Amino acid sequence: MPTSDTTTSATTVARPILLEYANNRLLIDLCGAYDAHLAAVEAALEVQIIRRGNELAIMGEDPNQLRAAEVLNGLYRRLEAGKDVEPADVDRELRMGTSEAGTGVRSGDQLEMPVGASIEIKTRKKTVEPRTEAQKAYVQSLFDNELAFGIGPAGTGKTYLAVAVGVNMFIGGHVDKIILSRPAVEAGEKLGYLPGDMKDKVDPYMQPLYDALNDFLPGKQLAKLIEDKKIEIAPLAFMRGRTLANAFVVLDEAQNATSMQMKMFLTRLGEGSRMVITGDRTQIDLPRGVPSGLSDAERLLKTIPNISFNYFTSKDVVRHPLVAAIIEAYEADDA
Repeated sequence: MPTSDTTTSATTVARPILLEYANNRLLIDLCGAYDAHLAAVEAALEVQIIRRGNELAIMGEDPNQLRAAEVLNGLYRRLEAGKDVEPADVDRELRMGTSEAGTGVRSGDQLEMPVGASIEIKTRKKTVEPRTEAQKAYVQSLFDNELAFGIGPAGTGKTYLAVAVGVNMFIGGHVDKIILSRPAVEAGEKLGYLPGDMKDKVDPYMQPLYDALNDFLPGKQLAKLIEDKKIEIAPLAFMRGRTLANAFVVLDEAQNATSMQMKMFLTRLGEGSRMVITGDRTQIDLPRGVPSGLSDAERLLKTIPNISFNYFTSKDVVRHPLVAAIIEAYEADDA
């Protein structure tokens, strides 16, 4: 563990905080290529970090210095635990603070989340960790509730995290299959005019779901699971008449479902299943005058126990800093 020497003055600007790290190899990983990780901390917290041998000196205003020290020490503990530190990990530490990692466990027939501040979602290819408090609460609700809603702008990880949890539950034996669905809403181009058979026509609408799955499962295994119908990806219209039992079910882009479609989908929930509904109320592609089923569900179901509603804002965007700025600009214009 690193040691620190913290001395502050009565003024806002404190004397440098010195952090000493015993393992020089881990210190190199902590700093990142060309000190990129240090630069990210400096930019986010408005401090200056200087490396001197196996020490890091943090200079800046007192609260920012202390926060930078917490972030660096948290990342160093991650390295000591044998984990990598990537730019996404630095971003998460800056947003959420230091914590001990844990994983979901099964106790008897009850699925439980770890005791502790951090959550890990283990899949075949990677381990996913929420990067904001809203994401953390969302993932917690996916384990705690049979029906959960994730509502917010693009880039906040609503679908990505839901698919990750679905894969985690599937490989852990908590569900027998994964079912992912989206409304195939035409946005300026008629489905009938696209080349190919029905699968060729609807696959472009489903591509974000394939992309998420490819992040979590090896290609050959994913293809085999799709072939065996252990994983199904289908338009919302194909869900009518089914009972989805012992499955992890995700409806993505739910703002483009009509009220009747939403009712139809919600009533597919069967024994032993969990359902996640994700959507962005600012990107409705339904014809003018057609109400969104997501808005209706939000209004009608909020008081029902065991249904959770989780909300994201532009502050939870983890895709690219410009995406958050773009969303904020549009929200300001709407206001």
